[in-house]
Amino acid sequence: MATVNPQAASSAPLEHDARLISADHAPVSSAEIAIAVVIGRTSEAFDFFVFGIASVLVFPALVFPFADPLTATLYSFAIFGLAFVARPIGSVLFMAVDRRHGRGVKLTIALFLLGTSTVAISFLPAYSEVGSASIIMLMVCRVGQGLALGGAWDGLASLLALNAPQNRRGWYAMIPQLGHPFGFIVASGLFAFFLLNLNSDDFLSWGWRYPFFVAFTINVVALFARLRMVATEEFAALLETRDLKPAYVSEIVKKQGINLLLGAFVPLASFALFHLVTIFPLSYIGLFTDRTPGEFLLVQLEGAVIGAVAITLSGLIADRIGRRNLLGLGAGSIAIFSLFTPMLLGGGALGQTTFVFIGFALLGLSFGQAAGAVASNFSSQNRYTGSALTNDLAWLVGAGFAPLVALAFYDRFGLWAVGAYLLSGAICTLAALAINKRLEAQHSQHSAVGDDAL
Repeated sequence: MATVNPQAASSAPLEHDARLISADHAPVSSAEIAIAVVIGRTSEAFDFFVFGIASVLVFPALVFPFADPLTATLYSFAIFGLAFVARPIGSVLFMAVDRRHGRGVKLTIALFLLGTSTVAISFLPAYSEVGSASIIMLMVCRVGQGLALGGAWDGLASLLALNAPQNRRGWYAMIPQLGHPFGFIVASGLFAFFLLNLNSDDFLSWGWRYPFFVAFTINVVALFARLRMVATEEFAALLETRDLKPAYVSEIVKKQGINLLLGAFVPLASFALFHLVTIFPLSYIGLFTDRTPGEFLLVQLEGAVIGAVAITLSGLIADRIGRRNLLGLGAGSIAIFSLFTPMLLGGGALGQTTFVFIGFALLGLSFGQAAGAVASNFSSQNRYTGSALTNDLAWLVGAGFAPLVALAFYDRFGLWAVGAYLLSGAICTLAALAINKRLEAQHSQHSAVGDDAL
């Protein structure tokens, strides 16, 4: 197999220009890296959440008016899941771009594709205007989002983790995860504002388009924040030691395929819960209760604040009891929570609000340590690409079709089936943790020292 010379293809001019935007040339601190990571994750989460919220509030009426509300929402959730199918494909494609042209070029193309795909949805014509072409355009834009998010993996979270002190690994692991509740807070806040201040006709005509329209600006800001980090001497040093160098996917699958599978299933409990406290309950409220979506979005926004606090706490707790122990406790707590899901969601406004608040709290504690859960199981030359692919597969298996499955289960079997679905995710996480622990014991020479692997 041909070896790619990292010096032959470079995006150094682009990265240099990005650094010039920052007036100083002082060495970049860990705090600046953390800020760039959070900005990047927030922009990505915002793009995905505006689509997810619109899948409940907009697309059923705009794109699928020929179907009843429930069926139309199921159609929307099916398109919602397309991005998670496209995401690992995007990782493979953009890793090739990375090897040939450098990480700056890769990130620029990926984030412009992400922003363009999202903002293009703001101009989406209704089914009543162009027929099935509206559905096709929505699908194309959603696939574009998924491909772009796969390419947006920049390795900054790995850089942050590799720079973490031994006794602060849990704290540094949770920092990238903060971008997800932040992205949801911005997305839900924008939709709630327009829902509560516009009549239904104005909202479906133009109000819903604004959150999609602002996505491009957010992504441009995130692009330069991340490019400045990619151009740091610390990042370049890690590239030279192959800790953050893109590897060939075929080699990873062949040599460390078991770690890809474990990486997909270890965080399954939190990833399944992720969309069961954000997208699914919004559809349940809109279709089967008298609560207004705008009011419920404000409840979810408050829940996301609780989730952000819980993510922060997860870093402190993990540094005391270990990441694996916290992930196990989180999965066990989610399993218990799943048993109360039917009672809470079916218990009126108080029960539904309690479901959101407790769900976000458990999500934060578990999700805060879920990213890169088996990253250190990969050899150093495979860690960058392996982490990207495990992240993609975890979202695909755990979260991509969770709203679709949960809503279909509820329609067919009732709320108990939603709880059973969440319980299955918790069981998968506990099983994957047990398998990973056993593999570490058998191959300790290839795993990190102590609790670093998890």
